Order: sequence, then structure tokens, then C-alpha cells
Amino acid sequence: MLYNMKILIVLFSVFMAFASQPLYAAYAMGMGYIPKYPANFKHFDYVNPKAPKGGNLVMDGVGTFDSLNPYLLKGIAADGLGTLVFESLLEKSLDEPFSEYGLLADDFYLAKDKLSVTFHINPAARFSNGQPVTAADVKYSFDTLMSKQAHPQFRVYYRDVSSATVVDRLTVRFNFKKRNRELHLIIGELPIFSPAWAGKKPFDKTGDTKPISSGPYIVDSYDRGKYIRYIKNPHYWAENLPVRKGMYNFNSITYKYYKDSTIALEAFKAGEFDFFFENYSKRWARSHVGPQYDSGKIIKQELPHHNNAGMQGFAFNIRRDKFKDVRVRRALTLAFDFEWSNKHLFYNQYVRANSYFSNSELASTGLPKGKELALLDQFRDQLPAKLFTTRWSPPSTSPPHSLRKNLIKARNLLRAAGWTVRDGVLKNKQGKVFTLDVLLVQKGFDRIFAPYAHNLAKLGITTNYRVVDSSLYKRRLDNFDFDMVVTSFPSSVSPGNELMNMFSSASADQKGSRNLPGIKSPVVDALIQKIIHAPDRKALVVAAHALDRVLLFGDYLVPNWYINVHRVAYWNKFGIPETRPLYYDPVTWLLKTWWFKPGGLTGKAQNSKK
Repeated sequence: MLYNMKILIVLFSVFMAFASQPLYAAYAMGMGYIPKYPANFKHFDYVNPKAPKGGNLVMDGVGTFDSLNPYLLKGIAADGLGTLVFESLLEKSLDEPFSEYGLLADDFYLAKDKLSVTFHINPAARFSNGQPVTAADVKYSFDTLMSKQAHPQFRVYYRDVSSATVVDRLTVRFNFKKRNRELHLIIGELPIFSPAWAGKKPFDKTGDTKPISSGPYIVDSYDRGKYIRYIKNPHYWAENLPVRKGMYNFNSITYKYYKDSTIALEAFKAGEFDFFFENYSKRWARSHVGPQYDSGKIIKQELPHHNNAGMQGFAFNIRRDKFKDVRVRRALTLAFDFEWSNKHLFYNQYVRANSYFSNSELASTGLPKGKELALLDQFRDQLPAKLFTTRWSPPSTSPPHSLRKNLIKARNLLRAAGWTVRDGVLKNKQGKVFTLDVLLVQKGFDRIFAPYAHNLAKLGITTNYRVVDSSLYKRRLDNFDFDMVVTSFPSSVSPGNELMNMFSSASADQKGSRNLPGIKSPVVDALIQKIIHAPDRKALVVAAHALDRVLLFGDYLVPNWYINVHRVAYWNKFGIPETRPLYYDPVTWLLKTWWFKPGGLTGKAQNSKK
């Protein structure tokens, strides 16, 4: 994941040196830069260290859940488990590109050859059952998540970690297969759990077993698909650590489940829960209104952020023969009229996604040049010639462009790929009809997809799209059982190993992976490795530009849109830190740092600084 300079693993705490193996010891590390907070820091800037504790926060869940284990392929885990119940060795700062500070680990050090990282566990660290957290627990967590009983994404994400070794009771070492510029930090994000959680059960049979918490909350009660309630562990050991000061201020947190987000919004306005994160432009413009908003009891607010917006789009499943020809994919992309949708459906709230790293310096622009061109030149014979001569941009209908011109181009591309309209429908030379089955899970997205389907019909394509329940949706995605699906590829400001799960050949046939299009490209694989092993921030940016360009010219999806603010509504009962983090999602920020203000509801908004 990160910035130009050689990777600086900066020493802020006691320097540890052994004659046999020099190493750098630290309470914190930044990827290619000096971490913001010094060794004696008291708390993060985006918290209120004096925030009052107490109260019962109620949040919404949409759809259902059937598992208390968020680390399995099978089942749908309850909301909040990963954030509230499970702790990691390190805590990531939300106002730096990629810095990690000690949490369960009070000290860690990278070997001089960068082929291992060693963590020392804080002697005070405890699970919710009162048992101390040990190096053996960390090794157990790693070995379990890398086994076939856990979700396969971990085997992709940590593929360069060869093993975990218990050095002594409180010291664990992770050994690497090869040098990887971020692996010593992302292994610190490994969730830690107790072997006593599974007991004698196989790990993949623990969906009904309440976790033994390593984090600030424990599961109190639940009813599958209806609610789950977490309560603060009164003996939470890390309450006063600098990385936890001013955090997790609610006594309990309950998620109430609703069939869909439209029903959830009405429940929110009726006071059934406290906070609503809005993803629909129409609802934001037209439905977040009423006397509670007028009186100030509900606050409607747009929160700016500096997040990498990644890419959202209608992804093709190129495992299917009809999508293997890039000309077909490009033709279907030309049929989407973003400008019409933004005006008539989205109230002009969105910006067209033009990169897999939208809203960031990692987005490619113009033609490749300099170091990016030199990098891409290595793969010139495997890339389309246009990548080197044509600036990529998503299709537009803004003058002088038009939908009609785009559809003519699409028709010609389809014809060149062997698809022509006969008897009013698009067929190939064998007479097979081109149909498009689209999988949706969000109610209301059918309204967004309908105009696109209308345009596709002009090309002779019959589109079948429907909203399915979340359980079926997950099962079909896990097994890549779809023609097209609405998906997103989120990205941090410092991407790295997670790219393998989204775009690498190794993940294309791995059930449950994020590589929904089924991308198998040696060039993509090589560029991902360039990012992961970039020696500094400048090299990372160059490699990200190159990867972005290759993915865009692959036409693996129909680019959608993004927004550079978080749209939230909340009952005016919260205290909010004055300083907002730079890189955050609003739900996690709320859970970690907000609090209930004395006196309950008021009619005046409390806004945080930009």
C-alpha cells in the first residue's frame, strides 16, 4: 500500500539490535514516510479523548444474516462483527495514507533482509473470557485463516507469508516467501481470535457460536435475520491505549435488520435507529425530508472525504463465451448513457468513474509517458496498440457526442465480432441469441438499470434483470453464476496485496473472490506485483497508472459513477469529533469515535470540521 523515498521503517521506540540479525524496532511504521504521531502520542487527532461513555446505539442492517463468523465463505455474517468483536495486532491511522500503530502488539520489527516481521504481544492483552492473548493465539489465527476452512480470500491476500513461528510466549514471527513492501504491515491487520472459540468444532462449523472477543465488544444476544446486540466488554483491556483513547464510546450497539433500504429509511425517520448512510441519489434528494428534518431533530449532512473512490460498474462475466471478445464488451459499454442518468435519475450528484483509482493521484491520465511508458513498453506485444496512442475515456453523450452515434459504433463493433441483428434480435453466426442476465440485490437499482436495458434493446439485446434476496445473491456471486452484476472495486490511497483478490489470474477461478469479471492477464498480474513491491511512493504511482490503463482498455465493466462526499443522516443526539479523518467510511468513524451528548435530542446540528 504507499510514498517516494526508499521504504522507511522508522524507529520511534526503543531500538533493538541483535548481532546475528540487525532489525528495526518500532511502536509504529509508515509505508515510505515517517508516521505522523510520535512515540509518546496520547491519542489520534480525529477523536475526542474526553468523550463521555454510555448509551445504546441502534444501527440498521439490510437483508439478513445467518452467521456469527465473518471469516467463512459459507453464510452471511452479522453486521459489526469484524469492527466490534475482533482486534488486530496493529491499528491503522485514518489520517495517514498507510501507517500502523501497536494495538495487541506493543512492539514490532522488520528483519533487515525484510523476509520476516516479529511482533511482541502486549502483556496486558486479554480476550473477553479473561485469558491472555499469546503468540500461540496469533499463530492459531493465522493458520486457521490460511486453511481451507476459512474464506479463500485470506489465502490470496497472505499468499506471500510462508508461516507463523512462536518465538516465545509473547513473541511471534511471520516468515515471508519473498520481499513484499507492505506485507509486514498488512499481516498486522490479521484478526486475532481464541482457539477456545471453536473448541473441538471445525472452524467452519462455528457460525452459531458466539465469538470469544479480542475487541471492545462481545455478542450479547441475537435473532437470525432480525437483530444482533453487542455490549461493551467492561474489562476491555485496551481502553486507555493511545490507539483506543476516545474510541468505542457506546455501552451497547444493536443492528436491526430490514428487508430493504427503502423500508429501513422509513424506520429511521420513525426513530427506530439512529444513523443512516445513504447510497441513493433520489432518496437523498427527495426522501430525506419531513418535520424531523425541519426541526433539526434529524441532521442531513454531506461529509467530504479524500478516499480513493475506486471503480464501480456493470461487470461482465468474461468466463462466458459471449463476453470473451473485447469488442462485444466495448459495444455494450457504448450503450450506457451516463449523462442522461445523472440528470434524470441522480439529480446531477455524481461524477463519471474514469479510473479504477478514481478521485486519487493513482488514476491514469492522458497518454502513457516517462516511466509509465517505459514500464508498459515491456508488455507492448500483449497490449492493444490503442493503449499507447489513444487517451482512454468512458463513452459520453455530451455534445458533440450522442447516444445515436455511440449505438452506431456499438452495432459496428458487434458486427465485427460476429453478432448481427436478425428477426429483431442479436444473433451470432450459429444463430445463438444474445441475451443478458443481470443480477441485482439492491431494491431500486432496477430503476437505474432500466434505461440501459432500453438502449441495449436497440442493439437487439434482450436484457433480463431482477432483484434477488441477499442469500441467493451471495451464493451466485461466490460461484460466478451471472452474466453481469453491479459491483465495485474499492481502493485505498495505498493499494497493494488486496489487488490480487480483485484482479489477478490466481483469483479468477477462486470461489468467493472479488475478481467477479474473471480477469486473467499476465500483464495485470505483473503490474500488481510492481505495485506490491514498489520501492517507494513514486514507483507505486507509476505502476498504479499502468495497471489502471491496462484494466480500462480491457473493458471488463461498464463504468458507473462516484461521489466525493458521504451522505449521512442522523438523529441529533451525537457528539462528533471536531477533526474529521482524511480517509474513512462514515459507519466505522461513527462506531469508533462518536458519542451521545448529554441531554439527548436537540434541534441544533453539531458539525465537524472539514
